[in-house]
Amino acid sequence: MLVFPAASSTSVPSISIHFLRRNRNPCFSVYPIYFSSPFANVAAESIREDQLSPRPKPHSGNYAGVRLEENVGKESERSRIDAWISSRVPGVSRARIQSSIRSGLVTINGRRIDKVSHKIKLGDNINCVVSELQPLSAEPEDISINIVYEDDHVLVVNKPPHMVVHPAPGNPNGTLVNAILHHCRLPVIQCRDGELLSEMEDVSRSSDDENEIDNIFTCNNLRSIASVRPGIVHRLDKGTSGLLVVAKDEYSHAHLAEQFKCHTIHRVYISLTAGVPSPKFGRVDVPIVRDSKNRIRMAAVPGAGKNRNARQAVSRYKVLEVLASGGSAVVEWRLETGRTHQIRAHAKYLGIPLLGDEVYGGTKGLALSLLRGKNLSSNHGSFSHMLSRIGRPCLHALSLGFKHPHSGEDVKFFCPPPPDFSDVLAQLRNAST
Repeated sequence: MLVFPAASSTSVPSISIHFLRRNRNPCFSVYPIYFSSPFANVAAESIREDQLSPRPKPHSGNYAGVRLEENVGKESERSRIDAWISSRVPGVSRARIQSSIRSGLVTINGRRIDKVSHKIKLGDNINCVVSELQPLSAEPEDISINIVYEDDHVLVVNKPPHMVVHPAPGNPNGTLVNAILHHCRLPVIQCRDGELLSEMEDVSRSSDDENEIDNIFTCNNLRSIASVRPGIVHRLDKGTSGLLVVAKDEYSHAHLAEQFKCHTIHRVYISLTAGVPSPKFGRVDVPIVRDSKNRIRMAAVPGAGKNRNARQAVSRYKVLEVLASGGSAVVEWRLETGRTHQIRAHAKYLGIPLLGDEVYGGTKGLALSLLRGKNLSSNHGSFSHMLSRIGRPCLHALSLGFKHPHSGEDVKFFCPPPPDFSDVLAQLRNAST
């Protein structure tokens, strides 16, 4: 049974869960955004609506103090406690449920637990109280960002290369989160000295490292008792450019998280590779694990499934264009999972590291040897100059689609690559003629 606290200045009205029904009437119309680009034809892919569980209609409270008490049924035996509670408290992010567990607000059979991955058993009596929202850990900064789409509930951003998504040790400011706080005109909240954000831990064997919604900052809207909680729904590496969706409220946050969990989010990436994969299209189903020789790098290792730290990773790839007589290629990637550095690790595994990706083998030396070996000597100087100017992995999040958490409509967005990517592509095309 789910119980809401009594109405007050900081909580939601007392209400039975049976009265929380999903609003099936669209709140607004979402219009598609079109761009003219040679890559536009790769953006079409249907979203599997039947995999989404219905969500109840959101309300204006912040859910603090909501209590759940329920016994575990047979169908949920051996589930993780954080996943089980999250599935029963609609509109609350999984990260917040984890915070409740770590704060000692969850008991099993009367015993307090603090391990978010604790496995529950048939008949366990679970009692959970949803924790308060956490303090704001970032400040607004007047940083220009490219807004592809925005409404009251979600924000779709075209992230430039070299921008970090959210504050972390070593990058306390100048991030996309700082820019979004300023864009949304959110009030400044004082933070504890030295409080910084770090990468979110892997929370589930079934969740996506890059796609688990970050519970990263909170502030109070002075015009309402409701809380404003924009959240980064998924990450892109610092060097990767392209589309990201941001949730503006916790209901949207939780609904989008479910879509990522069900793998119904439409995502298409394009890259420039050193060499051409063989075959020119395929599906890579190779687990990814932290590289034991380099802790900042992941490694795709066949047969690593027995390693408890390995994560299933599946990517589909297709060559869109062969460049420079086979020295490079435009490769499209579609992800079935969203592990950290998944495309970069799988590209290295295929023997086609991304141009500019020094961490995963896409060095200037390798690229130059491939290009020089397949092209006229008159192009060698221009290749060397071109490669010296690449300052990041040539990877771009081209297309993004999802079911709008409030209107229920399928929305898709497309954004062409930035100039640094397009310039390299143009030079490689010129070498092909």
